[in-house]
Amino acid sequence: MKRLLLAAAALLAALALAGTLRLPDFAHAGDPAASDTIVVDGVGSIRVVPDEAGLSFGVESRGATAKAALTANGNAMRDVIAALREARAGDITTQYVSVWPVSEEGSTISGYSASNTVSATIGIARAGDLVDAATAAGANDVSGPELSRSDADRVFRQALAAAVANARSRADALAKAAGRSLGAITRISEGGETPVPYASAASAADTGTPIVPGKQETSATVSVTFGLR
Repeated sequence: MKRLLLAAAALLAALALAGTLRLPDFAHAGDPAASDTIVVDGVGSIRVVPDEAGLSFGVESRGATAKAALTANGNAMRDVIAALREARAGDITTQYVSVWPVSEEGSTISGYSASNTVSATIGIARAGDLVDAATAAGANDVSGPELSRSDADRVFRQALAAAVANARSRADALAKAAGRSLGAITRISEGGETPVPYASAASAADTGTPIVPGKQETSATVSVTFGLR
């Protein structure tokens, strides 16, 4: 029996010297700071007044034939586009062109309708004037506005910074409640962007089409992992 024990001890020693056997390290096994983390979600929001408006302007025309309807529609839309350019609108883009038969009672085709719609953007202060100019030029279908910020990326970065600060504040409160303190950030991931419009009191002009921007809230979310000490 002694010979077997001595042989086993000699084998373990040889393996340790050869580097094929690694003894477990118990030095940090009971140290919670070596592995403890806390994961917290943070939310940040920034409220700003939109400074750009996106609008759509359409013209619908009638004609005895499809070609006649399209010709009349094209002439009318050229007037609308000229008015948009004169009003200094930007990003003027055709959205769609369509033509379809118009039927009276039963299935008798009495003529054709043609439609053309363009979109455009402009500073919020001149959005109402743009609507008035387009309708005066012949637009008979107007939709919008879609309000936005020209510096949306900068606003979202501010919301992200606020979200990280919110996550740190929440994590610090949790750590203190547990009798611990925060360490370094070990992981961070970004959530989405959520612009939400808010209505505000109208300040419409005496004449013209009023466009009231209100305020828009841009929110960001983050998930942050902190080490604990």
